[in-house]
Amino acid sequence: MPSCVLAYSGGLDTSVILGWLQDEGYEVHAVYVDLGQPGEDREAILQKARDQGAKSARLVDAQEELCRDYAFPVMQWQAKYEGIYLLGTSIARPLISKVCLQVAREVGAVAYAHGATGKGNDQCRFQLAAEALEPDIQILAPWQMEKFRQRFPGRTEMIDFCDAKKIPVKASIEKPYSSDENCLHISYEAGKLEDPAVHGAAIVDFGMTVSPQEAPDQVEELTLGFEHGVPVSIDGQPLSPLQIVLTMNERAGRNGVGRIDIVENRFVGMKSRGVYEAPGMTALYAAHLALEQLTLDRDLVHLRDRLAPEVAEMVYNGFWFVPKMDALLAFLRDAQQPVSGSVTLGLYKGNVAIHGRTSPQSLYDAEIASMEGGGSYDQTDAEGFLRIQGLPSRVLGKVRPRKY
Repeated sequence: MPSCVLAYSGGLDTSVILGWLQDEGYEVHAVYVDLGQPGEDREAILQKARDQGAKSARLVDAQEELCRDYAFPVMQWQAKYEGIYLLGTSIARPLISKVCLQVAREVGAVAYAHGATGKGNDQCRFQLAAEALEPDIQILAPWQMEKFRQRFPGRTEMIDFCDAKKIPVKASIEKPYSSDENCLHISYEAGKLEDPAVHGAAIVDFGMTVSPQEAPDQVEELTLGFEHGVPVSIDGQPLSPLQIVLTMNERAGRNGVGRIDIVENRFVGMKSRGVYEAPGMTALYAAHLALEQLTLDRDLVHLRDRLAPEVAEMVYNGFWFVPKMDALLAFLRDAQQPVSGSVTLGLYKGNVAIHGRTSPQSLYDAEIASMEGGGSYDQTDAEGFLRIQGLPSRVLGKVRPRKY
């Protein structure tokens, strides 16, 4: 029998796909990539795969790697898709593929399967990562296959399949929305959220944040320490990347920070409505940007700002393991060297305020910037500077006068 590695969550879709792959003649190795999905019984999920006939079922804990090697570099880029989405789901998918392909090499699997639909972005992220890391492996995306869709045209048929095979799943015919979660964020989409006129926050049962209206009436203050653009401590306590994210999730989440509602442009061409919450990463983005304002040269920051939307689009579309991204990350590592210091934040009812920032690498010179008399800036220098800057405009104005 040919062997296949399945990116397995234990939910309805991947439970059905595991059974379908077996019916198609594959020996299936189920891989649950632990990215911090809350409230799940990991051992029960693995046992369900074994009970269903999987050749093997294993858990791979990739939470630290997700925060350290994926989320933090994206944060250092200040990359936000379409100006708002912090890419919590997008950046996790290449890592899932990487882990599954490592298992595939170990067990000698000839195929890699995932449960992403043919309409969404995740199919792109899973497949583009696999194409880059293991070009010769067969990629099985059942939702792209006509014979799979004919057998399972909807959720009713999938639930019936599980009932017939006595596969336990927590699913119902009607759901108000679907969600995807990891240690970085939770996304909510589909169901009632497909109507952009519906107030998303009113129907979503948020898992990481309280509403700003229900948040405490006092400002919560904390100080983040950074080394070379990477957060390394909270209130002076050194923490790992995962510990940083989890602690900030708790502290920002209880203050109502990090909810967004967006209609975004998917890579496959359609618009999609999503509600997201990412409390910790929202606060970390704000603190990181505040420290950069002290430590980075103007032209370097402006170059980063021009490239950041392109980085966000590459992450969103699934182009993580490509030479262009390698080069951009190498640029980032060098650019972030002076971004060390501390930032004090105030968290209050959905807001993140900067209460202070300090750095031994600060480029801010109070004597130069001061609006008071004296200082080391000679204002008479501005006359010649502006005459030179205005030269092209004066020449143009003489030849082609503007009407005003």
